[in-house]
Amino acid sequence: MSPLLSRGYLRAVLVRARDARLLVPHRRTTGGPGCARNPPTGAGLLRGELDRFGGVSVRLGALDCLDAAAFQRALQASVQQWRSEGRVAAWLHVPILQSALIAPAAALGFRFHHAEGDSATLTLWLGQGPSRLPGYATHQVGVAGAVFDENTGKILVVQDRNKSQNLWKLPGGLSEPGEDLGDTAVREVFEETGVRSEFRALLSLRQQHRHPGAFGKSDMYLVCRLQPRSFAIRLCPHECLRGAWVDLAALAADAGATPITRRAARLLLYGHREGFDKVDLPVDTLRAVHTGLLYRLYHRELPGRYKAPAGAGAE
Repeated sequence: MSPLLSRGYLRAVLVRARDARLLVPHRRTTGGPGCARNPPTGAGLLRGELDRFGGVSVRLGALDCLDAAAFQRALQASVQQWRSEGRVAAWLHVPILQSALIAPAAALGFRFHHAEGDSATLTLWLGQGPSRLPGYATHQVGVAGAVFDENTGKILVVQDRNKSQNLWKLPGGLSEPGEDLGDTAVREVFEETGVRSEFRALLSLRQQHRHPGAFGKSDMYLVCRLQPRSFAIRLCPHECLRGAWVDLAALAADAGATPITRRAARLLLYGHREGFDKVDLPVDTLRAVHTGLLYRLYHRELPGRYKAPAGAGAE
């Protein structure tokens, strides 16, 4: 499978498709309620945004008055045109107000790729052989904050209100779209306990498949080391039953804590005694080559002689 298609295709296509436009002739109409304007006339083809992987994306307008039969004819003609041009895939973004157009697209071979909020995305593989398009999100990402006070040797833990076993655990929750891992940890800790903290480093990552709480998808759970900026605990009554600052060494051996919490405690204990450089995965910010967007890279600290020289450019 092409690494471009399998890893970067979806992200690049969805980013590049944001400004895609539609042009398709329909029967003239006066618009009526919900219609933004009379549909434009043209050559009978849908216009979309081309991507660097050889695909084309079309985004339908939520308030365009689109006739299903005319849309199907235009889409069929467009698919034929795209195939003749050597396009490998078509992406069709359909707002929920245009859901009636999904059936005509499905009749031409389009299939659901994903749906979010008020829109659905359909795909059609146009290339040779079986489809090489990547699936949509296969993981959910949870982040926990290990708030450790080096001065007292204590760590912040909570007990969930809605769990069958009230074991001590690190406060945390699911990362929001576009949210950095450290920001998730800081936010979740504050929401659950009222304690303010600062991100220091990534400590560990857990991968679990067929997670029942993730609709059967895979689950990524990351633990971040945080430094406290306040200490008073004000628990969220909807999520937490108890909260406390406990001795780190005691937590590392406490059978009343979850296994991942005990393991994180042992990592912190090792780092506290021998140096956090032995356990931390600090973050660096780099710029992507193709998109120019910034991204975060977590890794052990490099000695100075191994660091890239200043002005080395995107990586």
